[in-house]
Amino acid sequence: MGWLVRSTPFVELCKAASEGTTNRVRIKEDRFLDQQIALPPLPEQQALVARLDALAKKTRQLEAHLDAVERDAEHLLALRFRDAIAGAPLRPMAEVAPPVRRPVEIDIETRYREVGARSFGKGLFAKPDFDGAEATWQKPVWIKAGDLVLSNIKAWEGAIAIARDEHDGCIASHRYITCIPDPEQATAGFLVYYLLSDDGLGKVGLASPGTADRNRTLSLGNLAKSEVPTPPLATQPSFDRLQAEIAALKAKHSAIREANAALLPATLERVFAGAS
Repeated sequence: MGWLVRSTPFVELCKAASEGTTNRVRIKEDRFLDQQIALPPLPEQQALVARLDALAKKTRQLEAHLDAVERDAEHLLALRFRDAIAGAPLRPMAEVAPPVRRPVEIDIETRYREVGARSFGKGLFAKPDFDGAEATWQKPVWIKAGDLVLSNIKAWEGAIAIARDEHDGCIASHRYITCIPDPEQATAGFLVYYLLSDDGLGKVGLASPGTADRNRTLSLGNLAKSEVPTPPLATQPSFDRLQAEIAALKAKHSAIREANAALLPATLERVFAGAS
């Protein structure tokens, strides 16, 4: 019964025993108790449960293995970063990656692509395209590939990312700050990793005064004065390559996780297809 109630056929059985509007759907007890389920002999039930339990265990083991691999990869990255910045001079962001605003003159006949930044270092995301005539906010900025993009209201929460090729030519609201790394001092990948580290986020937090969520606005002046480590440029591209390899590993794992997560529900649906 424990496995049956997790299956799609059982959900459909519950729907058949329910009534009400969208927000107030209730199972009617008598109708529910009148529903019939297929009940094979007990030995068959026990064998089925054993197979499903074994499958569930294997999916958990796979998840645990992927988690362990990713933890090891992140640990290696942290060690490489620690070694890279050991003894490195600190320089203000104003020198290393000064903010550059590229104002957008909204054309009502042009269609625009917009991006935003997710918190917790989750990167940029595409917002729905819109026509210039639909614009409801002012002073948007252009985004170019390679930009260091920070949300001035969520940077303290890790809304910091690199603009990739697919983001080139997009726009962002005036709430976003774009910085361009000096190619002779730092790479965008190296800076983002630092700014998303505990030390970096601490400095971003200090540069974002305020006490409440949306009142913690990143100050351009404070950001410009925030100091970041600048190890020899020759060491940074190798670190960026390691970051890219780990990102590719996680993307591969994400596909595996998706297939793994779908395996048990698909099996339950197939097993219990004739349960009601």
